[in-house]
Amino acid sequence: MSKKDDSYSSSSFWQLIIAIPGTILAFTLLISLLAHFFGKTEAPTTPAPTAAEVSAKVEEAIQPVATVEVAAASTGAHVDKSGEEVTKAVCALCHAAGLMAAPTIGNKEQWAPRIAQGYETLVKHAIEGIRNMPARGGNPDLTDGEIANAVAHMANASGANFEPPKAAPTEAAPAPDSTTPAAAPAVEPTPAS
Repeated sequence: MSKKDDSYSSSSFWQLIIAIPGTILAFTLLISLLAHFFGKTEAPTTPAPTAAEVSAKVEEAIQPVATVEVAAASTGAHVDKSGEEVTKAVCALCHAAGLMAAPTIGNKEQWAPRIAQGYETLVKHAIEGIRNMPARGGNPDLTDGEIANAVAHMANASGANFEPPKAAPTEAAPAPDSTTPAAAPAVEPTPAS
């Protein structure tokens, strides 16, 4: 009897080893057939694009995202902005609210020690920067005259009696001549022999 039980147990083991992959294969085949017969849909037909349409789409796709245009330098004379204009545009960011220990415009107590240093010293500090204040108030485009005007405006509003410099227009550099021929190449090409 034990021989019969051993043969039965080994027979069922091999049947199980064959039945599992067979079942998986049969299930996969069934799903594939169902998908093949019931899953077919006709794709909508679109006419093939013409060469002109393809060319237009390619041109549209390769357009640059942005362009850079270099403007010619202004040929007109530069006139310095008034002290009030510069103060409103640049200086008031800190001096109106007293940010970063900046003396508040109109506060005579805060400005008194600075006014005592003199107008030239205040202008020098404004141009070069001092402590928390960046050079030129953080705007490198300001001229020395514009900075001097702003210093006089703020100090005068705070108890000083400084005379701002007279606004003198400065001549701009002449525009480059566009008819100047291009430079010759540095190396002349030699013909191949």
